[in-house]
Amino acid sequence: MNRRHFTRLAGLTTLSGFAVSLAADAPEEIIDIHQHIHFNGRRNPEFLAHQKAMGVSKTVLLPAGTEMARASTHAGKSNGLAARVFGTEAAARFAAEHPESFVYFCNEVPDADGAVASIEKWLARGAIGIGESKFSLPVDSDPMIRIYEVASAHGVPVLLHFQEGMYNLGFDRFHKILERFPKVNFIGHAQTWWGNIDAKHDQQVMYPKGPVSPGGLTDRYLSDYPNLYGDLSAGSGKNAFDRDPEHAAAFFLRHQDKLMLGTDCSDPVGEGEKCSGSGQIANVRKYVTDPAVRAKIFSGNAKRVLKLG
Repeated sequence: MNRRHFTRLAGLTTLSGFAVSLAADAPEEIIDIHQHIHFNGRRNPEFLAHQKAMGVSKTVLLPAGTEMARASTHAGKSNGLAARVFGTEAAARFAAEHPESFVYFCNEVPDADGAVASIEKWLARGAIGIGESKFSLPVDSDPMIRIYEVASAHGVPVLLHFQEGMYNLGFDRFHKILERFPKVNFIGHAQTWWGNIDAKHDQQVMYPKGPVSPGGLTDRYLSDYPNLYGDLSAGSGKNAFDRDPEHAAAFFLRHQDKLMLGTDCSDPVGEGEKCSGSGQIANVRKYVTDPAVRAKIFSGNAKRVLKLG
């Protein structure tokens, strides 16, 4: 090897090493599939700062349905997703003001008159999914079936809040919906969803503690149905991984193609103990050591399932 060739090769090696170093230091892309406008009264400037503090590059806004007093909204007590969340119009407006960083789903009370027409209107205007569906209705009731039919016709996902005795009732029957609507990508979230990673889960306990017995209903649903995905958000999601580190690492690895980062936290800061979202981001980094697997959970799966560019 002559001197010129050696010098050139050494330079390329140095540059290559520098590029690898830069890549290693580059921030990981994070897509947050679960956030809300006016979440428990949080102001928009605080919300923007919150997402920036967590390192989120793109956020999916999940609106509430129209405020109304009926059984499906617990006589109005669950309006605003029981958290003062604004509706689809506010989410669409916010996303239009920040098009590089925000997209939005649409929502409506499923058993309201004109629910299907309202959802189809917003899908035509740019909504990319339906939800967060958080209503006191059986998962297989006629109003919910109509929502799934709209999702199937328009090729968009549905995000569901499962909470025993409160919202999306009949989780043990949900497999029938997954089988009936194989073209709809369903995204599961909340207390009953995450409690059921445990085969011995007590359905009345919303935030279970202690070691997980593998093979719970959620675990099996994720394994058995290609059209079902998990939303890591909220205190329920964080608790599911805090309670049993050994199970957490195995669960992330086993379902690496089915899990998506969501935060669903209403604090104004985006860090600290009160922010479950930043805590769950830390959990992913703690329990998922393979950068390629982390990339799927942080952004890749959301890009694929939500058809994000």
